[in-house]
Amino acid sequence: MSKLAVRNKLGETVGDFEVADEYLVYDKGEQAVHEMVLAYQANQRTGTAHTKSKGEVAGSGAKPWRQKGTGRARSGYQQSPVWRGGAAAFGPRTRSFSKRVPRKVAQLAFRRALSEKISAGEVVVLDELQLAGPRTRELASLCKQLVAPVPVLLVVDAMNANVRLAARNMPGLDLTTAAQLNVYEILRYPALWVTRAAMDLLVARLRGDAGRTS
Repeated sequence: MSKLAVRNKLGETVGDFEVADEYLVYDKGEQAVHEMVLAYQANQRTGTAHTKSKGEVAGSGAKPWRQKGTGRARSGYQQSPVWRGGAAAFGPRTRSFSKRVPRKVAQLAFRRALSEKISAGEVVVLDELQLAGPRTRELASLCKQLVAPVPVLLVVDAMNANVRLAARNMPGLDLTTAAQLNVYEILRYPALWVTRAAMDLLVARLRGDAGRTS
């Protein structure tokens, strides 16, 4: 049974959050984590770079000059890649860089990444996160009590307008939900601050994956 410290808004430890060891994975999944990170980075690429081929460049279809007798190199069309204003040879074309990862591989990668984070003591459970309004000062006060390396990822159970508006003005603090948390974010941030309600959802994701072959 792994125990995580539960902190209040003053940074005081008010209890423990227990995660059953049967939901955690340490002996496999390294390759799955690697594949998930590559897939995430590939999926962030827009793939919108596009150069024109000779069929897309505007210009006449007439032969610039006769084939022989001019003393110049022969040329068949103005859209040639060797001409100024012509087409691009082997230039980038619009394409999709998306990479698909099998569901079971993604599940295993999430379990391994979160397990390592919990084992390293880099997950802090917040007893509650209630803001009276969209005030950055309140959230900054909490961050001051919970001393942690930046950047920090704050994980909530559901997106709240007050928390979202307060967090957007804080450098080094990003916000996401338990349902949207992915392997890349788990690895990227040195510390995860997770509300108790969000932690319940994360454990449910671990529990849903536990017991399945990967």
